[in-house]
Amino acid sequence: MPQIRTSTDVAGARPGTPEDTAVPRLAVRDLRSYFFTREGVVKAVDGVDLVVGDRETVGVIGESGCGKSIMAHSLMRLVRPPGEIVAGQVLLKQEDQQTVDVLALDPRSPRLRSIRGGEIAMVFQEPMTSFSPVHSVGRQVAEMIRTHADVSKAEARNRVVDLFTRVGISNPAHRFDEYPHQMSGGMRQRAMIAMALANSPRVIVADEPTTALDVTIQAQILELMKELQDERDMSTIFITHNMGLIAEQVDRVYVMYLGRVVESATTSQLFANPLHPYTQKLLKAVPRPGRAVERLETIEGTVPTPIGLPRQCGFASRCQLAIEGRCESHVPAMREIEDGHFVRCFLHSDVEEEAHDWVNV
Repeated sequence: MPQIRTSTDVAGARPGTPEDTAVPRLAVRDLRSYFFTREGVVKAVDGVDLVVGDRETVGVIGESGCGKSIMAHSLMRLVRPPGEIVAGQVLLKQEDQQTVDVLALDPRSPRLRSIRGGEIAMVFQEPMTSFSPVHSVGRQVAEMIRTHADVSKAEARNRVVDLFTRVGISNPAHRFDEYPHQMSGGMRQRAMIAMALANSPRVIVADEPTTALDVTIQAQILELMKELQDERDMSTIFITHNMGLIAEQVDRVYVMYLGRVVESATTSQLFANPLHPYTQKLLKAVPRPGRAVERLETIEGTVPTPIGLPRQCGFASRCQLAIEGRCESHVPAMREIEDGHFVRCFLHSDVEEEAHDWVNV
């Protein structure tokens, strides 16, 4: 495993990013996760900054292929070869108020194992591939509890049955002994959420947590997560395409495109005054109740494959507002345009991002 370089090793603290001087519940700084393939280096996550406060809910949005899920896996050091986390910091404020850089820990250390599932938990996008097919679902959730708490098998089982009840799994005592293939997609997703909640983590990373659920169950699960967030002092990161979920559940939004955050704002700021052309396009593509439209707007083109891209604004090739001679040859820096509202766009700031070669460090 190569040594992960932090953003301060080379360039010091990055200006113009939403960072607090005091470390919040979770602070992600200059996170870079690359995949080294025969075709070239895929820069899936290319300098992400993100902050989550105490009991705060943040949302991460963007098209498929923008790096949202790889960013989420990077927070827990779950990126698999040929992927590597090549730079950055993931600073977690623990219950004793001490701060640990998750990326600086030995990947085989007991401390990192205690953080995974104990202090940072994840609701994976596809539970069928996340659960072991040869053990019952209840046993796997119970094992998660016993890994982080000194309880008996009977007590762990009781906790799992209670969790299953709370996330809306019918006949939970019976479901405890069922295998993943015996459950529906929605039922597996609820069991995955129960596993994430099992040890009352300080941060939950939810990657499309309600995709497989019908609207009624979605509302129940989101209400449950909000209730437990207040009850158990949790912070949440929602990775989603669901703008309704963003509007209803999220305090702050990060818009990702081509491995980078291109805009960051409070939810009210983002919906009232989206600044980046990509964000504007995303919001215009969402149907709104009571507004009759013949055809929804679309974003022309597709997200480029992040291999060997020139040094430019990643959205330049799809942007109707691109500045000729500027956007296709320079990288805009993230800048605060109004209080708490950051954007990476030459329409709002002339400042360029400083260049670093992270591939060879």
